[in-house]
Amino acid sequence: MGLTITQVDAFTDTPFAGNPAAVCVLPAPREEDWMRAVAREMNLSETAFLVPRADGYDLRWFTPAVEVDLCGHATLASAHVLWETGQLAADAPAHFHTRSGLLTATKRGDWIELDFPARPVTELIAPPDEIMRAFDIEPVFVGRSKDDYLVEVADEETVRRVSPDFTLLKRAGMRGVIITARATTDGYDFVSRFFAPGAGIDEDPATGSAHCALGMYWQAQLKRDEFTAYQASARGGVVKVRVGGDRVYLNGQAVTVLRCELDERAL
Repeated sequence: MGLTITQVDAFTDTPFAGNPAAVCVLPAPREEDWMRAVAREMNLSETAFLVPRADGYDLRWFTPAVEVDLCGHATLASAHVLWETGQLAADAPAHFHTRSGLLTATKRGDWIELDFPARPVTELIAPPDEIMRAFDIEPVFVGRSKDDYLVEVADEETVRRVSPDFTLLKRAGMRGVIITARATTDGYDFVSRFFAPGAGIDEDPATGSAHCALGMYWQAQLKRDEFTAYQASARGGVVKVRVGGDRVYLNGQAVTVLRCELDERAL
């Protein structure tokens, strides 16, 4: 008998938008090389592997190139699959044990709320030259969080039109680079895009974990704790963000687009 893999578009309620993630619920732990091979085969920005345990699920995330420490959209997708398939009751929170500690997902009507660690942003007086040359833009602010660089630019139009040199970005030495600005599109507080060629993802369409830093940054800029954010990739994604102390609460929607089965020969 094969093993089911579900593909979910996260941070959207519309198929073929948001950020696609593959979700595989395993009956027992599998070797890392096998998970890496499956992630390469799926060739999405993230493939999530879950293993049930007494107090929730062990959860690991793989890009086609590397394992990552924190991923929002594949966590959102994982919770969505558990509720949709009845492996978890709709009124029960999902508890995930990860390389970034315990993460919780809670169903809020048509939305899913993720409880994630905050990622404070520290200003860089001397930003890496690779970033400045890769984007060829005049920044308003350049900083870094635990995971990524964050660059604020003058306006939303700059965020939307930026076209970086990915070869230079790979030399920057962090997981990725977030480009952001205040939103001028009605209904949104800020916009962003996220680039992580060093992790095998030139541009990620809708990045939950980046909003752990974006929430902290825009809290300081806008003097508020709650935001509606838009990730202005070609696919687009909507993330509602609430900052609370050392946690950031990310709200998003998800829609299943595909279910497939790994053949027994691939197991």
